[in-house]
Amino acid sequence: MIKDYLKSRLKVIILLMTAVLIFASSYLLFDMPVVTVLYPVILCFAFLLLIGIIDFLITLGKHKQLQMREMPAPSGILEKDYQKIILKLKEEEELSRKKANEDFNNMVEYYTVWAHQIKTPIASMRLQLQSEDTDVARRLNGDLNRIEEYVGMVLTFLRLDSDSTDYVIKEIDLDKVIKPVIRKFARDFISKKLSMDYETLETKVLSDEKWLSFVIEQVISNAVKYTKTGGIRIYMKEAGILCIEDTGIGISAEDLPRVFENGYTGFNGREDKRASGIGLYLCKRVCDNLGHKISAESAQGVGTKIMIDLNQHQLGIE
Repeated sequence: MIKDYLKSRLKVIILLMTAVLIFASSYLLFDMPVVTVLYPVILCFAFLLLIGIIDFLITLGKHKQLQMREMPAPSGILEKDYQKIILKLKEEEELSRKKANEDFNNMVEYYTVWAHQIKTPIASMRLQLQSEDTDVARRLNGDLNRIEEYVGMVLTFLRLDSDSTDYVIKEIDLDKVIKPVIRKFARDFISKKLSMDYETLETKVLSDEKWLSFVIEQVISNAVKYTKTGGIRIYMKEAGILCIEDTGIGISAEDLPRVFENGYTGFNGREDKRASGIGLYLCKRVCDNLGHKISAESAQGVGTKIMIDLNQHQLGIE
């Protein structure tokens, strides 16, 4: 702080030192004794040092006030002008922030209404397909599932940064979260002839049921999408760590570190033109908000294993 203060006052210090030297030189030009020159010079330096200490303490006090985001009392016309500019910018920033929040909330409200409206024709089509058990009907049901999934991804993406995100952290039965998701993809398993290896886990975890269900649904959806033969296995690796493993096309070594980045699709995503690169990113964001950890292990052509560490609960119970 002292070093910064001296830098800020460097011009004034040089000016005062020059004035004192001129004063001393004028005495010496008249061949006056050194004592008569030295004494007033020492007094000048002592006075300047005292003034400097007082000014430093005043500056230090203002510095502390500014660090606490408090406006110090202005000591000059320039400081008054600066404070007026800062207050004006603060008002504009507050108005801009309110406008941005209003626009964001309006957008979320619009897409929420849109999502509920689009569910009506989806439900209608699903009802019409229930009476049919053909390959076409199964494929159409799979497409309807994907439409619902994409709608859910849009709403999740919008709500992640919303101030009103409805997290309810409580102890939940993990089987009650997983089983409905498996049932949702039952037709996809049948149409692709994939096996599902899942036994009751009988595990309770501290999380949000709705948001954790979204994460598991995204992971299983990816597993179904990129698995052509074999199947999917869901199990607990160890206490609190849920594993969802498939025998799909896998992820290349260079893509694996970036699979949770927003918009990153990797080689498999570039091959599949429908890939958005947002599913695993949303899973990572949701897990971070819930205090969980999500990671992936994979090899090209072998399959992928997604691990969700449910032990990491930083949020309290509501």
